[in-house]
Amino acid sequence: MANERMKAARKERGLSQEELAREVGVSRQTVNMIEGGDYNPTLNLCIALCKALGKTLDELFWEV
Repeated sequence: MANERMKAARKERGLSQEELAREVGVSRQTVNMIEGGDYNPTLNLCIALCKALGKTLDELFWEV
């Protein structure tokens, strides 16, 4: 399942995949795969993404 909420939050912050990846210490491909639903990030990476995007775990990763 694609993570459209993470993609939208990234765009709201005006960040490219590369910029977000650099901020959280992963590759651009990892960010792309998370947004595409092809990779399940670790809890630590989820938390780092939330901090970088100013969102909570629920807002980015909880299935509705």
